[in-house]
Amino acid sequence: MRDTDPAQELAVATRLRRDHPADLVSAALGQARLRQRAVAKFGAGDAGRMFFTPNGVEQATRTTVAAYRAARLREQGVRSVADLCCGIGGDAIALARAGISVLAVDRDPLTCAVARANAEALGLSDLIDVREADVTEVETAPYDAVFVDPARRGGRGRVFDPEAYSPPLSWAVQAARRAPRAALKIAPGVPHEALPDGVETEWISDGGDVKEAVLWFGLGGPEARRATLLPGGASLWSPLATLPPDPTVRPVGRYLYEPDGAVIRAHLVAEVAREVSGGLLDETIAYVTSDTLRPTPYATAYEITDHLPFNLKRLKALLRQREVGVLTVKKRGSAVEPEELRRKVKPQGPHAATVFLTRVDTAPTMLLGHPAPR
Repeated sequence: MRDTDPAQELAVATRLRRDHPADLVSAALGQARLRQRAVAKFGAGDAGRMFFTPNGVEQATRTTVAAYRAARLREQGVRSVADLCCGIGGDAIALARAGISVLAVDRDPLTCAVARANAEALGLSDLIDVREADVTEVETAPYDAVFVDPARRGGRGRVFDPEAYSPPLSWAVQAARRAPRAALKIAPGVPHEALPDGVETEWISDGGDVKEAVLWFGLGGPEARRATLLPGGASLWSPLATLPPDPTVRPVGRYLYEPDGAVIRAHLVAEVAREVSGGLLDETIAYVTSDTLRPTPYATAYEITDHLPFNLKRLKALLRQREVGVLTVKKRGSAVEPEELRRKVKPQGPHAATVFLTRVDTAPTMLLGHPAPR
């Protein structure tokens, strides 16, 4: 089934059922589909050899993020990890490839079987010991570090209350505090008031998409906030006690900076504003404006050509005049949906532009521009 065109699945499955049990053909077809979905997270090479469950693909950590986290643990001298709530083994694989021995624990028998199969398929069985158990009953004292990835999905979908995680965040924090080192993966949208004291909280984005937050225990440094941007690895860090105040609001300058989502989640927009000698368009919106073009990995810069009050007719006329046919719509602080705006202005022509729907000092505003030269 591996290379079957989705349009030919029914015909291929019908043909295979002549010589193979129907349930085996269905299972093979299901794995082929899951492997195709998993390529985005694991890459074609690993995804083509691994085994998956639907929830396993959905909840697994992207390889680039897992590898980064494993490297941080390795740099701290960690050589053995208790991976609690291991799922199908994505994080255990990254840890093992970093040279760390792993006890991978999950309470679901099928999930454990899949994790074992993946360790074997990737030649990592010597470093990954999969155990079917309740994570709350596992003795973690023999290990250098603990990694916990609580389940954040229930019968009704995604869970937003950290105490509704499985196991709850409070238990995971206690387990992390008992270990010499620990990393606790949580949802990136976690409220800052729910974060435990005395830890470094790191928000990680990959290709511009915020993927997760990690609570780091046992680093020996101050309570801090960090934003890390993959694949480049740029990292912005600040102790919580010395986080800079919010930037001041200033008039629209020649350039607009759109901070990476990890920077925004970590409340480090002020660091970007200071780096580019800028201020905010509005005190409640994370767009930075400046008259200075200064390259930074933490934000994308745009050169602003037009600053207009929000008015669709005026925007449509301006785009027609500029012959803009490729329109990128970005918004913060606006109720207008990008697809709705494109449908109404009907851009046509050979040129491209970016429009920002936002507020400038509380006033609904349109900013037209294009990516600044790097």
